[in-house]
Order: sequence, then structure tokens, then C-alpha cells
Amino acid sequence: MNSEPLAPNLGEKVGPALSVMGLGKRFGDRVAYHDVSFEVEYGEIFGFLGPNGAGKTTTVRTLGTLLAPTSGSATVAGLPLTPGNGAAIRRRISIMPESPGLYLRLSVRENLQCFADLYGVTAPAVRIDRALRAVNLIDRSREACGQLSKGLRQRVALARALLSDPEVLFLDEPTSGLDPVATRDVHELITELRKRGVTIFLTTHRLDEAERLCDRIAILNTTLRTIGRPNQLREQLFAKTLIVKTLVALADPDRMFADLAGVDGWCQNGPATYVLAVSDVRAVAPAATRALVAAGADVLSINQSQHSLADVYLEIIDPNQTGRGR
Repeated sequence: MNSEPLAPNLGEKVGPALSVMGLGKRFGDRVAYHDVSFEVEYGEIFGFLGPNGAGKTTTVRTLGTLLAPTSGSATVAGLPLTPGNGAAIRRRISIMPESPGLYLRLSVRENLQCFADLYGVTAPAVRIDRALRAVNLIDRSREACGQLSKGLRQRVALARALLSDPEVLFLDEPTSGLDPVATRDVHELITELRKRGVTIFLTTHRLDEAERLCDRIAILNTTLRTIGRPNQLREQLFAKTLIVKTLVALADPDRMFADLAGVDGWCQNGPATYVLAVSDVRAVAPAATRALVAAGADVLSINQSQHSLADVYLEIIDPNQTGRGR
């Protein structure tokens, strides 16, 4: 990817890229979302997760000035979210919807020229070339969009979103329906944009994608359920545990584990597998290994239990199906 900057100098920015305070949106009697508050820093990839109907896309449309909020307030790219600031905000942001919305009979370059005219960007030829280089499409710019794969059309849509050099880029399900190779390519593009200083607001149903890309995530289900870094959320929701596997079952596991400092409790999970609740994994794991070997146990493995972002998501969205702290 080309190294030319696609975002303003972050050193010139004061305050968060997005600041949302008690924001809400209703459609008649139906609540899309309500009382949502969060901040996103410049240069951050912020993941916005939630089930279908949670209000994610409606939130993006609100912050993108396409819908007026019913309640609350927000600041977008340094400007208050008010009707009078709509045009100014739109000059500082871009939204890439789930459906690219390209003209399939036009070439890649013709599509970008059309949208550059609509956006009223300055020096359109320079910006089009820069956007094409950013998404590695400079060599395919004269091909009709209808002849491209879905993954390549997503790249074109991303190039279109970059034409205005946005300070904040909203990506709504950017890898929906893509194969693993195309998904990887889009992930690499997003990571590179972050390095260039573009603030990215990412809505996705792919939890592995959010875990890989995002600095912080928020989980929305009409209301904001939680927000934080994935590792912080894991530590908040799940107890620290060690998984001990031995070749054969221990003769007296209760005595073995009760004598170990730092073990708060244990349970057996299979014929020769033990789950230890511990206060400090780094201290207990070596001590447990030494004690088991001294007792003559054949230790196959001692590992810290790993919880994914999917575990965090399910614990928050559907706790009855997961069991807290397992």
C-alpha cells in the first residue's frame, strides 16, 4: 500500500474524534437505541457489536448526519451534531455501508470520478489515484465494477470512502459475505488506515474480526451493555483458571490442590482434567507443576483457560446460555 497520508495530522486534534452523550433514537413507539454514551479517540479502531436489531446501523446513520437523534447529544470530528453542522461534518467523515452501491457498468475509475464530483472534492484526479493506490487497485482501475469479485468491489467502496480524506471512517459490516482471502485483504487495508491516523468506527457481526482489529469494543443491545478493551472485558467477566491434565486421574486431588497457595477452588472436568480457580496464574502454574511432579503424577499439560471475544459477547448478550465466570 502507498505510504501517502490519508488523514490529517493527529497532533493538531484536540479532544475525542467522537463523543456521544445520552444519545437516543425512536421511530414512533419503537426504540432503536437509547441513552448511549461513549468516546472514541483519534486514530483508534472502535468496534461496535450487537445482535441484529440492536441499533448499530441506526447509530452510525445518526452520527453520520443521515438521521436526527431523538435525544442526547454528540460531537463528530470536533463538531457538535446539530442540523446546522451537517454539511461540515460530512466533509470530515465517510461512511462505507454494507452494500457497496456502485455503478456496475462503469469502470472503477469512472465510479470514483462520479462520486468525487458528487462530494465536490478538490483535486479529484490526485485523490482518486491516491485512493486507488491505498486499496491496491491502480492496475484494475479501468475494469468495469460488474466484472470484479465481491471482495474487489468492497475495495472500490473503501476507495470511494477515502476520497475525502476522512478524519472518521464508519465501516458497516465491511467483510460481510467475503471469502477468507478477501476478508484478510480488507483487514490489512483497515490496519494500514489506522497506521495512517484514520479513526475507524467498525460495526461487525464477526467477533474474530473485532478481536483482531479493534483497540476497544462496545456491545450494544438497544442500550450500551459494556465498553472496553477485549482483554479488560475478559478479566472483568471471567475468573482466572488453570486447566490441569494428567495421564491418569489423581488419587487424592482434593488434598493435592487444597495445599497449593493461590488456589481458590477446583473442580474436575473429565476423568483426568482439573480446573483450578486461581488468584495469580503466573505464581500458581509453576507451583502446581512442581507439586504434581513431586507426587508422582504424569502431567500432560497445565494451561491458562482462554476466553475469546465471542465468550464475552455471549456472556453479555445471552448470559443464561453461558454461565458466568466459567
